Amino acid sequence: MGSSDAAGAVIPTSSVVPPEIAVAAMPDDDRVWVPQAPNVWFRPLMFNTVTGQWCNLLKVTASGIVSRHRHPGVVFGYVVKGKWHYYEHDWVAEAGHFVYEPPGEIHTLAVPPDCDEMITFFNINGAMAYVDENGVQTGYEDTFTKIDMCRAHYEKVGLGGGYVDQFIR
Repeated sequence: MGSSDAAGAVIPTSSVVPPEIAVAAMPDDDRVWVPQAPNVWFRPLMFNTVTGQWCNLLKVTASGIVSRHRHPGVVFGYVVKGKWHYYEHDWVAEAGHFVYEPPGEIHTLAVPPDCDEMITFFNINGAMAYVDENGVQTGYEDTFTKIDMCRAHYEKVGLGGGYVDQFIR
């Protein structure tokens, strides 16, 4: 089956709906983790180039501030390992916790000193704007900059730049 175009012709579903993605979230090959900053990596799971959504695992292996940022869209997170918090809130997200981040809020993600490794799944809708202590934007990431980071990293580590294509929808 499929859907119909304006003239009534049947369009195969495979040309309308991108294929599903089923990948091991925790890869056997460490080269899949893309360096983002000192002691910070991400493992891409999906990049949606139509809506700007991306899903990834964030891994941090040292305590301290990861970033101060805001998102124009909603963000969902699930802590797989370790813990982290936002300086602007009094909660700590620990392994097994679900996190909802409302659009527009500025927050500073930090990993506490008693955590050797944090891994969190994030589903990000839209860009991520990095901001300074005054809320002035200092940089940004979106689906396309993340794809570019992956492509360059995978080329450098021998997986080939096209390795990232399996995550693009």
